[in-house]
Amino acid sequence: MGKFHVKRRIQFQTAVIAAAIAAISVSPILVPSRSFAGSQDGGASQALANAASLVKPHVFVSEAPATRGSSFEVAVVVDIASGYHMNSHKPLDEFLIPTTLTPQAPAGLKPAEVVYPEGRSLTFSFSPKQPLSVYSGKATLRLKFQVAPDASLGPQSIPMTLRYQACSDTSCLPPVKVPVAAKVEVAVAGTKSRATHPEIFSPAAKP
Repeated sequence: MGKFHVKRRIQFQTAVIAAAIAAISVSPILVPSRSFAGSQDGGASQALANAASLVKPHVFVSEAPATRGSSFEVAVVVDIASGYHMNSHKPLDEFLIPTTLTPQAPAGLKPAEVVYPEGRSLTFSFSPKQPLSVYSGKATLRLKFQVAPDASLGPQSIPMTLRYQACSDTSCLPPVKVPVAAKVEVAVAGTKSRATHPEIFSPAAKP
């Protein structure tokens, strides 16, 4: 084999090795959620657990009790771990998972549309040129319920599902669905009711 062919072969092998090292060194920015489904090594469960631990939802109800024929509000206040954010309801990138809150209201309690806060427009190392709409620190999601005239009396539980994708400055964890629930007492019409949690529900507290 001539010197020219040996030299070309060495150059080719060097290029292959360099490409392999680069592929190993670069961590993925976004991993589709389907990549975590069906994992057999426990990595998926650990990733989901980590994502769930980064966001802490707290549920509040505006009235106690809620009377038949009236309406009340529910707020889900989300505390997000420092150094992380979650995509807003409109994250501005089709590959990112939006934050959603889905109620499964019992009969007699009719939910209105969820009101999501405006996201902050920020750039990150994995998206340096395209700003993304995100929630960081704290975010409050709100929805109103109408109590039917024949709603069941007594304590009611309103299960809801909070879905979000938590991200750091460099990467995003798989999306998770976290169950939350609002507890409300339903009373007959005319029962005296008091406003609760004015720090959340008063007009001055709303954006």
